[in-house]
Amino acid sequence: MTTERGWAGPLQDVRVLDLTRVLAGPSASLALADLGAEVIKVEPPGSGDETRTFPPFRDGESHYYLAINRGKKSIVIDLKTEEGVQLVKDLAAKCDILIENYRPGVMDRLGLSYEVLSAINPGLIYCAISGFGQDGPLRDRPSFDIVLQAMSGAMSVNGEPGGLPTKLGIPLGDLIGGINGPIAILGALHERNTTGKGRLIDISLMDGMMGMLGYLAQLAFFTGEDPKPVGSQHPNLVPYGAFPASDGSIIVACLTNNFWGRICKAIAQPELENDGRFNTIEKRRNARENVNAIVASFTEQHTVDALVELFTEHQVPHAPILGITEALNQPQAKARNMVVETDHKTLGTIPIVNRPIKYPGADQAIPSAPPVLGQNTNEVLADILNLDEARIGELRSRNIVG
Repeated sequence: MTTERGWAGPLQDVRVLDLTRVLAGPSASLALADLGAEVIKVEPPGSGDETRTFPPFRDGESHYYLAINRGKKSIVIDLKTEEGVQLVKDLAAKCDILIENYRPGVMDRLGLSYEVLSAINPGLIYCAISGFGQDGPLRDRPSFDIVLQAMSGAMSVNGEPGGLPTKLGIPLGDLIGGINGPIAILGALHERNTTGKGRLIDISLMDGMMGMLGYLAQLAFFTGEDPKPVGSQHPNLVPYGAFPASDGSIIVACLTNNFWGRICKAIAQPELENDGRFNTIEKRRNARENVNAIVASFTEQHTVDALVELFTEHQVPHAPILGITEALNQPQAKARNMVVETDHKTLGTIPIVNRPIKYPGADQAIPSAPPVLGQNTNEVLADILNLDEARIGELRSRNIVG
């Protein structure tokens, strides 16, 4: 798969059968596509993946679907038919990896369980992604991003002090599937190099969100108390978070005691560095409101650009708070080639977010545009399953493929 467009990536000889939909599963197959794998996305006839129907649209194409399906192929197969299921079995026999994110039990009822497919292809790595995992009392419960954020504890620490808990703006409850799924798959792929055998992987989004609690979970273990929401601040480090500027806001982060002295010099109050009220992390935490007020009284008198220049000069950890458009157009994003243009079948040339993983020295190809529904049906059936035009036409005529 190294072409005139460039190197596909380190997984260029790996084929993935993608039976995922909406966000959690597609984000996992997206990561593998970014790494160069051939990803064959199986979609149902009619509207395809549900996200194709999520507005807003441009010329009938959904922003949501476009966001998470770059670099994939689309094939339409009706899994409610025996012949459709057989086509998926035939494809699974020629794939390295299968990813699905139906509710537990659905693949069993379709006749596409790991037991069935591993008997056909013993080397198949089968990754099942679900809200709560393949066992436990919540196994059969439907899940959504906000449900997972709420039940994992993550939402309880997000928001302003004294206010209602707030979900994360980024749908991490679903996107965690795109992190843990590929990690587990790549581990199993390495294992297969030794054993020759595939493996069933059980990815629970709830487990993943709990794993993301990090030091907050350990803090609860240590203190026996639930950490409380602190907005953009830190539960133990002060000053840390968003501060007002005359034309916006800026992040200031005092990560260690050494940075406190730099902050004091930057805000023109160097005497505060050794002030007995504020000279340790614990003292500043206990005097949070006072410390924050001192910093804010300085930052609110200056523009964001002036503060960036000042904090850079004094080597204070800081960041302007950018909107999405500004973030995607900032010099760092351009230098890292994080926005690229690609050719879509119906929309023409469109901008997309580029793959986030880089391999220096390798000219990796720009990802292909997200496919229109069924764009690659003929290609996949002919090139992988060796079906002739007559057979494909007959399957199309009976709406088994589309």
